[in-house]
Amino acid sequence: MIIRSADIMISAVRPEQYPPDELPEIALAGRSNVGKSSTINMLLNRKKLARTSASPGKTQTINFYDINHQFKFVDLPGYGYAKVSKSSKEQWGKMMEKYLTSRENLKDIFQLVDIRHAPTIQDKQMYAWIKEFGFNGIVIATKLDKIKRSERQKKISTIRKELDMKSDDILICVSAQTKDGKEELWEVIEEIFKVNGFVFE
Repeated sequence: MIIRSADIMISAVRPEQYPPDELPEIALAGRSNVGKSSTINMLLNRKKLARTSASPGKTQTINFYDINHQFKFVDLPGYGYAKVSKSSKEQWGKMMEKYLTSRENLKDIFQLVDIRHAPTIQDKQMYAWIKEFGFNGIVIATKLDKIKRSERQKKISTIRKELDMKSDDILICVSAQTKDGKEELWEVIEEIFKVNGFVFE
């Protein structure tokens, strides 16, 4: 995929703020500080387009990114940060559910997990929800550069087991630092769009 343009469209909190839905979208979901913004920046060859936060749980908006004026990435609010108030968690949950259940141009949801740690209860709940609503259940294991190569297969096996992934469910390990997994992830993204009738140069 050749990235000709990549721009943030809007940071939305209400459905009426969402951009028009004529372009296909892929959403990224995951715990706070799992690396959603860094993964987006890696894919788009940009350092600071998607804003990373030093304070986990701070991002409370759904961020829409226009790519080549052909499709969108959607960065969903991070979940699972203990210091966030209960009311904030409930608000985010409603925001995410409203988007994920009503957005007709949403073609898939990527679940991001930190490869260093076993999936949490919230990770398991999110993954089960993604599968229940008919999406592919593609998992991106981030921060690959933080573990030894000898640990990789064990960590992957743990993630697959804890999320109850099937043998043909896709799991891609990535590192925003080394760019490992970038090309493989783009191949998956392009295939999703192709299956849904969108072919981009």
